[in-house]
Amino acid sequence: MLRYLVGSAGASGYGSKSTAEEVTRSCTHLSSITVIVTGATSGIGEETTRVLAKRGARIVIPARNLKAAEEAKTRIVSELECFDHSRITVMVLDLSSLNSVMNFVSEFESLNLPLNVLINNAGRFCYERASSEDGIEMTFATNYLGHFLLTKLLLNKMTETAKSTGIQGRIVNVTSNIHSGFSGDIFEYLSQISRNNNNREYDATRAYAFSKLANVLHTVQLAHRLQEMKANVTVNCVHPGVVRTNLNRDREGFITDLIFYLASKSKLLKTIPQSAATSCYVATNRNVENVNGKYFADCNEQGSCDSNTKSAHLAERLWSASETIVSTLNGKPQP
Repeated sequence: MLRYLVGSAGASGYGSKSTAEEVTRSCTHLSSITVIVTGATSGIGEETTRVLAKRGARIVIPARNLKAAEEAKTRIVSELECFDHSRITVMVLDLSSLNSVMNFVSEFESLNLPLNVLINNAGRFCYERASSEDGIEMTFATNYLGHFLLTKLLLNKMTETAKSTGIQGRIVNVTSNIHSGFSGDIFEYLSQISRNNNNREYDATRAYAFSKLANVLHTVQLAHRLQEMKANVTVNCVHPGVVRTNLNRDREGFITDLIFYLASKSKLLKTIPQSAATSCYVATNRNVENVNGKYFADCNEQGSCDSNTKSAHLAERLWSASETIVSTLNGKPQP
């Protein structure tokens, strides 16, 4: 905790107070890199996009709200001198809709662009129970299931890009340390939220924690599969830290303002540039090359995502369950 509050640098040379610009300052190799960043219309995602664009990367912003995405692009381009606006592409994607995910991947592939980095950053916290068009609890559908399918469908493109360019592909799953707060049988809970039943008692914090645990377990199993494939692609997950973003937009008010004010004064709250730092570090830093299946916070590796055999087993089961859900909802098996 003291290291976090002070911002002391860890083994990477960076710490909790490092910003996305600081951790990418030495990245002079991004002009040949194409990056997809979900949730890039505001907050951590927009800052991640801005910094990677500043370092020369080509960016794809998938968004449900195209107007918000175009506005984010305008803000980024206006801030970067001599930046070619055509190097940021805005596309339609609603992560809560499996059909939208498949349409996005099809349209992205039609652009014939390479894909070096995928940052699964988008997040949603639903205070009231809601269901996606596929009948899945909305927090889980957006934070995990949409990203699961998106990553699965883009994996061939990433492995092909890595093979043809010799540049290792990187997948970054943005999770949260709240994932450790989920308790109970995850598959019993999964069966509940996979059915369109609005009469069940709903705990918003538990739903969010479960979606973030699913992100971690996704990282565990995907890392294992990438190793088996001998693909030149890695996947790691990151905890951005506590930050005030649009994720909290549904609960604006005096109490919320007071909590975040006190957190900021006690230095527990990160700024958005600080919160975007770990994603940018894991996506670009040469020290993370060949690092696979790890959990990062404050720009430093915190250990393996599968710290015990139980989590590896759960990850395998969740992957299978996710494939079943996706194939059932779409009426056909996924590749």
